[in-house]
Amino acid sequence: MSHGRVDTHHHVLPPAYRNWLIERRLYKSPPVAWSVARALQVLDEKGIRTAIVSTAPIGLRLDPRDRAAKAREVNEYTAEMAKDYPDRFGFFATLPLPDVEATLEEIRVAFDEFGADGALLPTNVHGRYLGAAEFEPVFEELDRRGAVLFTHPTGGGFPPAPGIPLYVAGHLLDTVRTAIDLVRTGRTARFPNVRIILSNGGGFVPYAAHRMGTSLAAWGGLTASEVVEQLRGFYFDTALAASPYSLPSLLAFAKPGHLLYGSDWPFSEEEIPYFDGFLDAHPMTAEQRAAVDFGNALALFPRLASQGSQASLGSQAF
Repeated sequence: MSHGRVDTHHHVLPPAYRNWLIERRLYKSPPVAWSVARALQVLDEKGIRTAIVSTAPIGLRLDPRDRAAKAREVNEYTAEMAKDYPDRFGFFATLPLPDVEATLEEIRVAFDEFGADGALLPTNVHGRYLGAAEFEPVFEELDRRGAVLFTHPTGGGFPPAPGIPLYVAGHLLDTVRTAIDLVRTGRTARFPNVRIILSNGGGFVPYAAHRMGTSLAAWGGLTASEVVEQLRGFYFDTALAASPYSLPSLLAFAKPGHLLYGSDWPFSEEEIPYFDGFLDAHPMTAEQRAAVDFGNALALFPRLASQGSQASLGSQAF
């Protein structure tokens, strides 16, 4: 297959799941229309060779009796997508936290039976961020598997500011909060085999990392430089984060190989051309651009590299 972008921030809304969300009024307005055919069309239009798909994590809003069943439903659907179109789709398995036992079982099924490329968790679950002690067994299992973990912001960690929708600023803060929580609790140090992606450029982690470092050093048992290095150890996607001002900070901060392309389709469909335009116009060498577009992702997801792709091309540029 010819090279194209690998999109690590690409959402799905399976039809039955979408209808269930509408019936349960889990969205204030009906979710966007979605189909496999439309997703394939978008991949072709935007020069994306493969999308690693995920749901928008709404686990906070689910009745505990539904959470595990709905996670399985979505995982079965996305596994079939990847099976039917193995060169066009991979998937992050939806995990039903805060039910740790059900989450461990879903990891087993998703990875061992469905062939998941990674796992998806929200940045917080009922206000508990990912460094919470009760989630330790989940990270132990993900670390044992050397799994990729995609984190995505959601509501529920704090009340929104009056008149300001969560997706405008609150989601960025939620990503920052979970990143800090993972570092301050020592989770990133204890489980280095879990490769964690912070969506949307990590919120404002790259911009404020040194301030976080000096603050955590005062009460977290780490030096400022240790905090910054652990924050740099996350992976970051470019979804809605490739402006002429944020992208240079992101490129300077991310460790080599840790910057991935992301679109945030379909929820940000109207904004994608705006940010992709900035990404396309940013001055980079051919090797650097190849790294961000696909090389770093191929190194992170060996299954994709094995499908006729040259994984080494561009994989170390950023």
